[in-house]
Amino acid sequence: MGKLRKKHNWKGRQQSDPQPSADEEKTEVVVELKDGSILKGLDESNALVLPSSKSKKNKSSLPPISKKKPLTKKQKKELQKVLERKEKKAQRAEILAKLAEVQLPESELKLLYTTSKLGTGEKLYQAKRSADEVKDEDSGPKISSVSGANRKRKWEDDDDDDEEQKAEESSDVDTSSDEDEDEQEDEVNNTTDMSECKETSSVCQETKREVKVEQDGEKEKKISDQEKVQKKPSEPAIFIPVDRSPEVQEARLKLPVLAEEQVIMEAVRENPSIVICGETGSGKTTQVPQFLYEAGYASDGRMIGITEPRRVAAVSMSHRVAKEMNLPTQVVSYQIRYEGNVTSDTKIKFMTDGVLLKEIQKDFLLQKYSAIIIDEAHERSVYTDILIGLLSRIVPLRNKKGMPMKLLIMSATLRVEDFTENQRLFRTPPPVIKVDARQFPVTIHFNKRTPLEDYTGEAFHKTCKIHRMLPPGGILVFLTGQAEVHSLCRRLRKAFPFRKGNTATAEDEEAETSEAMRKFKKAKQKKTVSLPRIDLDNYSALPVDEGDEDREAGIGDEEDGDSDLDLGDDPADAEEKADGSIPLYVLPLYSLLAPEQQAKVFRPPPPGTRLCIIATNVAETSLTIPGIKYVVDCGRVKKRFYDKVTGVSSFKVTWTSQASANQRAGRAGRTEPGHCYRLYSSAVFGDFTLFSEAEITRRPVEDLVLQMKDLNIEKVVNFPFPTPPSTEALVAAEQLLVSLGALEEPPCTGRLKDMQRAKLSCPITPLGRAMASFPVAPRYAKMLALGKQQDCLPYVIAVVAAMTVREIFEDLDRPARSEDESSKLNQRRARLTQMRRLWAGQGASLLLGDLMIMLGAVGACEFAGCTPRFCENSGLRYKAMVEIRKLRGQLTNAVNAVCPEVGVFVDPKMTPPTEHQVVCLRQIVLAGLGDHLARRAQGEDLVDPKWKNAYKTPLMDEPVFIHPNSALFKTLPEFVVYQEIMETSKMYMRGVSAVEAEWVPQFLPQYCHFGSPLESPSPWFCSSTGTIRCHRSSTFFRVGWQLPAVEMEYPEGLERYRLFAKFLLEGQVCPALKKHSSHLLSNPSIMLKTWAKLQPRTEAFLGPLVSKKVDCREALHSVWKTEEKFLLTAYCQWLPESVHQEVAKSWPPL
Repeated sequence: MGKLRKKHNWKGRQQSDPQPSADEEKTEVVVELKDGSILKGLDESNALVLPSSKSKKNKSSLPPISKKKPLTKKQKKELQKVLERKEKKAQRAEILAKLAEVQLPESELKLLYTTSKLGTGEKLYQAKRSADEVKDEDSGPKISSVSGANRKRKWEDDDDDDEEQKAEESSDVDTSSDEDEDEQEDEVNNTTDMSECKETSSVCQETKREVKVEQDGEKEKKISDQEKVQKKPSEPAIFIPVDRSPEVQEARLKLPVLAEEQVIMEAVRENPSIVICGETGSGKTTQVPQFLYEAGYASDGRMIGITEPRRVAAVSMSHRVAKEMNLPTQVVSYQIRYEGNVTSDTKIKFMTDGVLLKEIQKDFLLQKYSAIIIDEAHERSVYTDILIGLLSRIVPLRNKKGMPMKLLIMSATLRVEDFTENQRLFRTPPPVIKVDARQFPVTIHFNKRTPLEDYTGEAFHKTCKIHRMLPPGGILVFLTGQAEVHSLCRRLRKAFPFRKGNTATAEDEEAETSEAMRKFKKAKQKKTVSLPRIDLDNYSALPVDEGDEDREAGIGDEEDGDSDLDLGDDPADAEEKADGSIPLYVLPLYSLLAPEQQAKVFRPPPPGTRLCIIATNVAETSLTIPGIKYVVDCGRVKKRFYDKVTGVSSFKVTWTSQASANQRAGRAGRTEPGHCYRLYSSAVFGDFTLFSEAEITRRPVEDLVLQMKDLNIEKVVNFPFPTPPSTEALVAAEQLLVSLGALEEPPCTGRLKDMQRAKLSCPITPLGRAMASFPVAPRYAKMLALGKQQDCLPYVIAVVAAMTVREIFEDLDRPARSEDESSKLNQRRARLTQMRRLWAGQGASLLLGDLMIMLGAVGACEFAGCTPRFCENSGLRYKAMVEIRKLRGQLTNAVNAVCPEVGVFVDPKMTPPTEHQVVCLRQIVLAGLGDHLARRAQGEDLVDPKWKNAYKTPLMDEPVFIHPNSALFKTLPEFVVYQEIMETSKMYMRGVSAVEAEWVPQFLPQYCHFGSPLESPSPWFCSSTGTIRCHRSSTFFRVGWQLPAVEMEYPEGLERYRLFAKFLLEGQVCPALKKHSSHLLSNPSIMLKTWAKLQPRTEAFLGPLVSKKVDCREALHSVWKTEEKFLLTAYCQWLPESVHQEVAKSWPPL
C-alpha cells in the first residue's frame, strides 16, 4: 500500500488538502474584520488573527518548492498530451483558415442542414439571422451550421441554473468539459465537424458564464430579449390528420420529397415565396399540396391552388392526390377550361394556369387561397410566366393587408435564375430547395450514328431489339407528332401481334435459354444491316407530297417525311416477321387523344405482355407512367414557330434541349434501375441548347396584352415577366389591339419621346373590356362583340368556337396498311368531300367559304346529337366536336353576362343562316380578321409562273395559296380574309372567306389611306345622321392596293365647317330657316370660295362655328341648349333688316 501511495504522490495530495481550508479561514477573517464596532479592543495575540498570518507565509513558500520538484512520469505524460493537443489546435486553426477560403457563400450555407437534428424539434431550414446575431458569431471562420444551434440550446439550459452554483462550479465544469472534449477529439479524429461544434459551444459556455457573473444587469436584458425572440415561433403547430391506407403510406415513404418535408414547410413558413427544384419522379406535384394541407393551409375556409400547364395533368393529379389522401373528389377537385368538380367543400384545387388567370381578373387578391403552387414552371408556358409575374405582386400585397399568402414555384430543372436572380420579379430572392432526383439510376446509351431522316424507323428497330433481348419492363418511346405515333404503333402491332389467347406462349418465351437469346441477337443483327438501306432508298425515291400539311403541335400531323416513311414500311415489315409468341401491348399517348384512351396507359398490361407506349412530349413531365424501364428518345420535338413580322405559323421538328432529354431519360428510373436509348450520338447531344426557350418569346402576345390591360396594367413593358417578350412583339400586339378598337389610339402630336412612351401604354376601351371577358383570341372576341346584328350571334359563336378548336376534320390522307383499309379510306374520303360540298352550300353561302363548312359541320353534328358514330361517318374528330360544344356553351354564357338583353342560347336545332345573314357574317369576319386580308395576284405578278392562282398579303413578298381542300379553291375571289397561314410545301391560307372590295374601307378604315373627297358627286348633308357626307377613294395599308371610292363622313378641317355653314344657310340643317333662304343677301356657296374672306359676313358666320366646334347638327343643338342667341347676329348679317325681328322671335330655329 505504501508503494501505491507513493505512486499516487500522497505527499503532494497532503499539501493540496489544507489549501482550501486555509482559504476558508481567510474568508472568515475578512468577513469578521469588516463587521467593525463589535471587534474593537482586539490585541495582537488574538487567536483568530494569528493563524492567518502564518498560513500566508506557508502559502508564499509553497510555490517555489513545487517548481523545484522533478516531474513524475504521469505529469510528463499529461504534459505530452497537452502539447499534442496544442499542436492539433494549431493545425486545426490552419485547416479552418484554408477551409474558410473555399467556404460556401452564405446563401448556399443556409440551405445545408444535418440529419442529426431530425425529430429534435429544432429548425432544419436556416432562416436569415438578425444583424446582431451575425455580429456575435462572425468572430471565427464558420464551417458547421450545427454549432450555432447547439450553442443556443446550451445557453437556454444554463439560464435556468442559479448564479451561485455557476460561480462555484464554473472552473470545475469548464475544465472537466474541456478534458472530456479533448478525449473525444482524440477518439474521433476524423469527424472533426461535430467535435468542433462541441468545443466552440463549451468555449461559449465559459465566456457566457463569466459575462453573467460580472454583468448581471446586461445578462437579464439579454435573457429577456432572447425570450421575446423565442416566443414568436413557439405557437402551437397546426396538424390536420390524414387517414391514408398502409399501401399508400408505404409508397409515399419511398419518394425523395418526403425526406424534405420539414425543410420545405419551414421555408414556406418563413418566406412568402419559395422555389422547389425536384426532377420528375421526386413526388413534388402530389406531395407538396399534402404537406400544406396537413400544416393547416386549407383550414379557415381557404384553399390550396395548384396550377398545371396541361389539362391532362390537372385532372389526373387531382384524382391521384384524392386517392392518396383518402378524401372525396369534393375536397380534392380540379377545374379546367370546360369542366370541373369544384364544390364549396373544396380544399385542394388543381387547375390549368388559364383558369387562375381568369380568377385573378375577378378577384385580384385571390382571397379564397392561402397558398398557390405553380407546377411545371420549367416548361415556361406563357400563362405560367404571366401568373408568376402577377403573383410576385399579389403576395406582398396580401402580406401588407394581414392576409398572408404563400407562393411555391416548382420546377423540374435547376434553371431557376429567371425566378431567383430577377430583381424586378422578387426583390429578395426566394430560397431554392433542391429535392433529390429519381429513385433509381438510369444508364444512358447513345447511338454511334445519328439518323437524320428516318428516326421513326430507328425507333422501331430499337424497340424491337429491346423487346426481344432485354428483361421485362415497360418501354416508352418519344416521337414528335400524332401521325408518327400512330405509324409506329401500327408497325409494332404488326411485328408483335397481341391476342388474348397467347399469354401462355408469352410466358414460355420469357424463360428462353441464353443460347436462344444469342441466336435471336445474331438474326436481328443480320436483319438490321439491310433495313435502314431499304427505308432510306424508298425515302429518297418518293416525291414530296405537296398536299401534306403541318398541323397543331399537339395534334401533330404527317410531316412530308412521315408519309414517305410509312409507304416504305412494307419491305421493312416483310423482314420483321410477325412474332406472336412475344406479344407487345402497344398504346399511343398524345394530348389530343380521348381521355378514356389516355387512361389505358396507367393500367397494368395484360398478363404475359410487355407494355410499350408511343408518346409525344406530353409524357416528358406532366404524366408519370408506372412500370417504365426502357426509354427510347428520338431527341426531337415538334414546335410551332411564328414569324414575328408576318405572323405566319409553321410547325418544325427541331432538336430538343438537354434539359428535356434528361427529363425523358428520368422516366426510366421510377420503379427500378432503367435504361435510356438515345437515337443520336453524344456529340449531337453536346450541341443541344441547355434549356428550351420560354414560349412567350416565340409567339404573338396580343391576347396576353389585352388580359393585362383588363387587369389595369397599362404599361405592359414594365410588367415583371420572368423572361420578357421582345419589344417588337409588344408593339405589334398593341397596334393590333388599337386597330381592333380594344385600346385607345395613342396621340399623334407632341414630343417624340412622349409619343413612343404612349404607344406602349394605351388605356383599354369599353369594347376592349368586353372583348377581354371572352375566352378567345382578340380577333375572334371582336367578332363576338359585333355579332348581335341581324340575329347573327348564334352563328358567330359557332364559327368562333370552330376556329378556336383546331383540326375539326379527321386526317384521311394517311397511308393505308392494307388494301382493305385503303378501300375504306377512299370511301371515307369521298364521303367527307361530299359532306363538305353539302355544308358549303351554294351562291351567297359558298362565299363564306371554309367558315360556312365549319358552321355546317357544327350544326349537323349538334342536330345529330354529337355522337361518335355520326362524327366517324362524317369525317369529323369526335373529341374536337365535344370541345366545340363546350366552348359554345361557355361563350354563350359570357355573351349573356356582357349583354344580358341579347338572351342568346345554344340551339341544337340551329337552322342555316339566311342569305342576308351570310353577308352580315362575312362583314363581321372581315372586321375581326382585317389584318389578314389577301388579294389575288394581279397582271404584273402573273408573269412569274409561281404566282399562278396565288394571293398577295400586305406583310409578305411570297405568294400564298388557298388550300385544295377549301370551298373557295376553284372560285378564287379577288379579296379574301384568312384565319392563319400555315407553311408546308407552300404557304397555305386556312379558314378562308371571300369579302367584297367596297367593304374594306367601310369596315377597316384604320388600315386604309384615304384621298381627298371627290368633287363629283359633291359633298352633301345627310338629314338622317345630321353630318356632311362625301365620296373618297382609298388605298389599302402599306401595299397601296387601290380600293373603290366609298361614301363616308367628310374629313375634319376648316372645309367641313365651311360646308356646314353653307348647308345651314340653305336651310338643310334646320328646315325652319329654309323660308329665309330666298331673302339671303349673298349666295351661301360663296362660303366655299377662296375669296370668301373678303366678305365680312362670311367670317362673322364661320368664326362662331369654328370656336364652338360646331360641324354637325347634334353639336349645333347642344350649343343652342346653353346659348339660345348663338349665331343670331351672324345670321342676321346675311338677311335684310326687315326680316331681323321675325328671325329673332323664332330663334333658335329648332
